[in-house]
Amino acid sequence: MKITVIGGTGLVGRQLVEHLRKQGHEVVAAARSTGVNVVTGEGLVEAMEGARIVVDASNSGYARADDMTQFFAAAGRRLLRAEREAGVSHHVALSAIGANRLNGGYFVAKKLQEELVRQSGLAFTIVRSTPFFEFIYKIVDAGGEGDTIRIPPVQMQPVASADVAAALLDIALDSPAGGVVEVIGPERRSLPDLALEILTANEDPRRIVVDPEALYFGARFEDEPLVGGERPRMAPVDFESWLRAWIASA
Repeated sequence: MKITVIGGTGLVGRQLVEHLRKQGHEVVAAARSTGVNVVTGEGLVEAMEGARIVVDASNSGYARADDMTQFFAAAGRRLLRAEREAGVSHHVALSAIGANRLNGGYFVAKKLQEELVRQSGLAFTIVRSTPFFEFIYKIVDAGGEGDTIRIPPVQMQPVASADVAAALLDIALDSPAGGVVEVIGPERRSLPDLALEILTANEDPRRIVVDPEALYFGARFEDEPLVGGERPRMAPVDFESWLRAWIASA
């Protein structure tokens, strides 16, 4: 079966592509680096031709909220139209927990992406994930001013990207849900605690400052935890286990 993965060279997409190919599927890893541009349409018709399933694991690559929103608006409309014309039978969109209730930055862009999917007329499943361990690590590693890092007091159940890729594999090959499936990590933690654990593991002398005004992916939080609702799909890998493996492989 032919499956096209949009963002197929990204953090989650490349892991999903590997899983699908191991199962013997014909997989197109669609990305700008492979000649497919979902904004301009370059290579998109060829990537869709004969595809039964499309998984959209794309990332805008932009930091500003307006740029993110413009990307998902343009890319979403063009991609979904191409899928309808190609007769795709299942569209899977990787989104974010919080997209339905947080106003700001990345979450507004993801909400728009979800709305386009719902209005597309395609059979679909929206997969909302909590934040990836990898993204939290990179935020802490690159963030801060001088010897401090300002972190909002966000509660979350972060998840390993590998576990999200494994969940997408099962969901994509299943029947369309026509709604939302949530994927979360096994532990509820605060972002400042996770950041401190990363600094400690790296013997990084910077200090964490908990700042309610600090933004997370362009959004300001007011007691809004990034956790699952009823019956989320629970991933197995906890943060401490992931962190040990990540540092050992670095």
